[in-house]
Amino acid sequence: MTRKLSRRRYVVGTGTALTTGVLAGCSGGGDSGDGGDGAETIDDVPSEIDDYLTENEARLYDGALLDYTGEDEVAVDVGAGDVGFAFDPAAIRIDAGTTVVWEWTGEGGAHNVASAEGSASDFDSGDAVDDESETFEQSFDDAGIQLYYCTPHESNGMHGAIEVVE
Repeated sequence: MTRKLSRRRYVVGTGTALTTGVLAGCSGGGDSGDGGDGAETIDDVPSEIDDYLTENEARLYDGALLDYTGEDEVAVDVGAGDVGFAFDPAAIRIDAGTTVVWEWTGEGGAHNVASAEGSASDFDSGDAVDDESETFEQSFDDAGIQLYYCTPHESNGMHGAIEVVE
């Protein structure tokens, strides 16, 4: 059976499509290329970060990093992704002097944040915890590459990286 597209059906369908598109753009559903929270997506990832995250099959790493230069404080979710075994965002760029605050989501079990071998700084949040109100803060005062992981989920691809620039 062939249906004719009436003018009324066309107007209703077009209006619905336009409304959906506008709402998706307002809710962050669109692809503005800015990471969804004002950070610019950078494809020029330092090889040390790209190698570390790629070799460890870091979850949520897509070959780019988010640029948070100019910010005093940046939040990274701990326990992100479909099974809670990721840091989100997985790779960021910040200025020297910026504080990174890792915020537990309560997903994926108990997590921690520990610097990896080759990281410019040594940092560790301590024992793994699963409390969604948990946070861990670390200021990075010097330029360099910071590599980190979650000890209990290291083999599950729970890795992250930070490029600290002057």
